[in-house]
Amino acid sequence: LEARFEVRTNGNPASLIASVRHAVASIDPMVPINDIYPLPSRIRDSMAQQRLLAALSTGFGTLALLLAAIGLYGVMTHAVSRRTGELGLRMALGAERGDIIALVLREALHLVGAGLVVGVPGGFVAVRLLRAQLPGASTVDVPSIALALGVLVATAVVATLVPAIRAGRVAPIVALSGSES
Repeated sequence: LEARFEVRTNGNPASLIASVRHAVASIDPMVPINDIYPLPSRIRDSMAQQRLLAALSTGFGTLALLLAAIGLYGVMTHAVSRRTGELGLRMALGAERGDIIALVLREALHLVGAGLVVGVPGGFVAVRLLRAQLPGASTVDVPSIALALGVLVATAVVATLVPAIRAGRVAPIVALSGSES
């Protein structure tokens, strides 16, 4: 048989352990006392697995975001380098550096927009399929999805800025000659 009881205190619960042991022993010295722990530590210990899973999910999500940013940076750098001649011609014909940067950013945001058009509905479908596997799972968390989308768009803009700025710095004569500096 096992018995459990709780002791409520306004002070430090650890300071009452000796008093509780003495009180129980004064009633029946043969009653073993195995575990005495404060409720906050018990709650913290019971949540350890959930915290670990949340930390792992955060880590994998951050890694996925980093890989997406690196991939977008690589794609945009390649796309801009293939268009160096065209961008140089635009600058030779009067396009400003800001126009070139805006053009490259706009094209990157078109890519991101296409990804969102496909990805968001796909995510909702995946949530519906997973909800059948996870009884009691809540519905779609719109603020979390909005935050994730905002982070992805910001990441896309930041990952695209470097090649866009580099494209805007290319001298038109260098771009038209085909050798990039």
